Amino acid sequence: MVEIIKERMSAKVDGDFVVFLIGMRVNKLWKIHKWLPVALAMPKMISELNKNPELGFIGHEQWFGRTTIMIQYWKSFEHLENYAKNRSSNHLPAWKKFNKKVGSNGDVGIWHETYLSKTGKYESVYNNMPLFGLAKATRCVPAVGKFQSASDRISNTPIMKP
Repeated sequence: MVEIIKERMSAKVDGDFVVFLIGMRVNKLWKIHKWLPVALAMPKMISELNKNPELGFIGHEQWFGRTTIMIQYWKSFEHLENYAKNRSSNHLPAWKKFNKKVGSNGDVGIWHETYLSKTGKYESVYNNMPLFGLAKATRCVPAVGKFQSASDRISNTPIMKP
């Protein structure tokens, strides 16, 4: 069972980072041969990223349904883009296979959004939650003092030695 942290907590990140939202949408449920390979490609990539911290991947959360969503945290946009374009990573073969088998035929939708977060230009709070999201990917600190309110968290420049 997952441990619930029974106090208000916040994420603590040193420096800039990237939030990458990615997912897929099953448009034609009966075409499992089209959407299942897309769904199965991501776990391979996440495993690869977790085994190679030098690639710049920090962590993720995910949800499943007809439309899936995964939130990924990266050290920089350059790390994310380098992984996406790396010919020896799991991403390019999966991307090529998707374009060959699905392309723009409407069977399976894919999407992503990228957000660059600068030092001190983010805030988060978690209450009665297990480690989650940005706090799970980086560092979890009590939401007290300079982390008490949303305006305090967003205006602080959270540079702290580990």
